[in-house]
Amino acid sequence: MMLLVACRRRLADEHPKIASFGDLGDAVFGAHGRFAVDVMLVLSQFSFCVGYLIFISNTMAHLYPITAAASSSSALLSPKALVIWAMLPFQLGLNSIKTLTLLAPLSIFADVVDLGAMGVVLGQDVAAWLAKPVPVVAFGGAGALLYGLGVSVYAFEGIGMVLPLEAEAANKSKFGVTLGLSMAFIAVMYGLFGVMGYVAFGDATRDIITTNLGAGWLSAAVQLGLCINLFFTMPVMMNPVYEVAERLLHGKRYCWWLRWLLVVVVGLAAMYVPNFTDFLALVGSSVCVLLGFVLPASFHLKVFGAEMEWPGVLSDVLLVVIGLALAVFGTYTSLLQIFQSSSA
Repeated sequence: MMLLVACRRRLADEHPKIASFGDLGDAVFGAHGRFAVDVMLVLSQFSFCVGYLIFISNTMAHLYPITAAASSSSALLSPKALVIWAMLPFQLGLNSIKTLTLLAPLSIFADVVDLGAMGVVLGQDVAAWLAKPVPVVAFGGAGALLYGLGVSVYAFEGIGMVLPLEAEAANKSKFGVTLGLSMAFIAVMYGLFGVMGYVAFGDATRDIITTNLGAGWLSAAVQLGLCINLFFTMPVMMNPVYEVAERLLHGKRYCWWLRWLLVVVVGLAAMYVPNFTDFLALVGSSVCVLLGFVLPASFHLKVFGAEMEWPGVLSDVLLVVIGLALAVFGTYTSLLQIFQSSSA
């Protein structure tokens, strides 16, 4: 993430209007760089928001089953779809907000709710583990490792937001330290969340962990809290998609109807995607690896390569090579898992 910031700062004199990942791609590699970033950024951010809606709709349908819709054969009238249709008017309103600064209070509120919900889930995991330990396996083979890496890299979903956030930071000199501490904290929380969930439930761990918690008001409160977090985070994550769409289709001007159309498309896609975790792994292994590792290292190598010592060049090259290898093998593993799940 900071490689992108370093490149933007170095190129600021020649290209003072670098406001996004796509702008940086254009400044470093020309039109081809912008096109590559725009395509992958739109695919990734779009997919993240599809994942958000899948999580919310599946969780709400689990909490409040809709018997009449359960028998429907249409994906547009399934219990999950009815939840998405109900959310749509509110998402249209939230996604009409123009700037990230105005969305900041919603994002902070969502993060506070998320932290509280994650803390409760961790407590529930510990209680379940102490009450009835289950057999667990430390290493599930190369396929499981690659599949897990795909899901893990999905956590780099914020890569497209780094440059817009740094541009609006009040104290840019402290941005790197703030980002580093935030990522370290998130890594510890995600790591604990994943490990304790598996230790508590073993092979019975479901793709949406909150459905393992059982019935009760506390479980319902946690699941609602996580849904609220994703509900208010979605407009922030759609921002890079709007930046690209409004630049290409509306002359860089704000366009409410284009935003509404994109939100509806995200909702329809979420109704047709069957499995949450397989979807995460595929997006993480394919697009997120390229955006999170390959492109930033490539940009940094192009901008700073002539003045870097060999350790710096080697680190950038290794990021590119490892990223490409993860993308190929991780995507293959994820697609294999999806085909196996659909044929089961």
